[in-house]
Amino acid sequence: MMLTPLKSLTLAAALMLGLAGCGSGGQSSDDVPTLRRGISAKVDTLDPHKSSAQWENIIIGDMFIGLMTHDQAGKPELGMATSYETDPMGLVWTFKLGDYVWSDGEPVTADDFVYAMRRIQKPETASQYASLLYVIKNAAEVNAGEMPGDALGVRAIDAKTLEITLEYPAPYLPGLLTHYTTYPVPRHIVEQYGDAWIQPENIVTNGPYKLVYWRTGDQLVSEKSPTGFHADQVCFDRVVYYELEDPTAVENKIAAGKLDINNAFDGARQAELEQKFVGWPRTTPSLNTTYWTFNSQNAPFKDVRVRKALAMALDREFIIRNVLTPGFLPAYSMVPPGISNYNVERPSVDWKDAPRADRLAEARRLLEEAGFGPDNPLKFEFIHRSTDDNPKVAPVAQANWAEIAPWVEPTIIKQDTKVLYARLRQSDFQVADGAWVADYDDPLNFLYLLESNTGQQNYGRYSNKEYDALLALSNSELDLKTRAETFAKAEQVMLSDYPITPMWYQVTKNLVDPTLTGWTDNAVDQHRSRFLCREGMKTE
Repeated sequence: MMLTPLKSLTLAAALMLGLAGCGSGGQSSDDVPTLRRGISAKVDTLDPHKSSAQWENIIIGDMFIGLMTHDQAGKPELGMATSYETDPMGLVWTFKLGDYVWSDGEPVTADDFVYAMRRIQKPETASQYASLLYVIKNAAEVNAGEMPGDALGVRAIDAKTLEITLEYPAPYLPGLLTHYTTYPVPRHIVEQYGDAWIQPENIVTNGPYKLVYWRTGDQLVSEKSPTGFHADQVCFDRVVYYELEDPTAVENKIAAGKLDINNAFDGARQAELEQKFVGWPRTTPSLNTTYWTFNSQNAPFKDVRVRKALAMALDREFIIRNVLTPGFLPAYSMVPPGISNYNVERPSVDWKDAPRADRLAEARRLLEEAGFGPDNPLKFEFIHRSTDDNPKVAPVAQANWAEIAPWVEPTIIKQDTKVLYARLRQSDFQVADGAWVADYDDPLNFLYLLESNTGQQNYGRYSNKEYDALLALSNSELDLKTRAETFAKAEQVMLSDYPITPMWYQVTKNLVDPTLTGWTDNAVDQHRSRFLCREGMKTE
């Protein structure tokens, strides 16, 4: 287990916290007002340009602030920017920055944003999320090494004025700019320490919290940064983030008065948890789709008949009723129902309303047509996340597939969630579980995942020229209804190819101490520590 070096006083305080724990009321052993948060997987990185994990964003978003940020209800609001304006075509956006500073006292400037947005597109950065920002002029070409970094459509007009030029109009840009891929990073620190810049002894932040302790596989600790964004408004001087993948460990900590929030719970046990921890379980409809990916680069999943057969055999209705959290909905398309800018008839798979017996019969026919049978069984491996409800779903899926015919022989393998997503990005799988939470409220944020130029987050490396062309057409369309209709055509093309199989639309799932104030359930499931307080506590 790696223990990151720390300055002696901070290390002593953090070790005291880690060893002695925290009692009830959010007070640590040294009486610092402390918020204890559980996150559902291990942290791989806190670099905003290298992370791609929702649980890491819980910490990153406490420490860094972009041009825009989320308000308490998860809606975009001004962050480092104090105002913005666009040209008549919606292609050039100009942002005015406020007088904010990094935690070492250096001013946050427009150059910090220019540096950051060039950095994420550098091929050597190898950002998993670089394609999310291809909306910026020349971003794709810079990322591919076809243009230099200074060709990127981002420039500092002066220290407090930033201009962003887009490839096409993007009405969702303010929402996109709340995402951690767009956050500034301190150039003077990154260039001094390289990849080690995010370690506690080196890190510099512009948000209300700053990392002071990191013990891999156990916990991370941040403390209030006095000069950080809205730091004068925070209640908690310290936030502890526990890496808790085991639901039993979560419940034990809550029962012992040592946890205030956890970002997941066993949905099938919601009623039991509501009795055990009265007022703690919190759910609300979410912009979150669980979908399983077929690796269509390799046999047998090069064959669309195989992909379609396995998709048809999965009994989503049974899984929703008997395994998952109340409120989940079966998914037959990729884009979740609550998304904005998609007010047209939604596409879906053509067998959505067929009886299960008919689905199984057609699945068997497709596999036989593809050459599988008693003398050539279909054997494949399904990997699934170790967290949340996923381990309970996997054996149901295995049984569903086996119902097609005795010669369908799936093997299910549980993977550490961090490891599973690493395998997905490397296309090292046959069939794999996964989910996508909206980065911004627009259909493109889901549909871009299957574009041929998306890169690592197009897990099965799906490529369809018609699909790509339709998404490109949507980018040049200013009329929102026509744009939505184009999205629908593109989604239908993709669904008919079965590079993925949508499984269910989720609700958010959090366990929250009811004595906490400032928590607002929202569809993007963003809950920054700076908004949270406890009954009876006061900000400075």
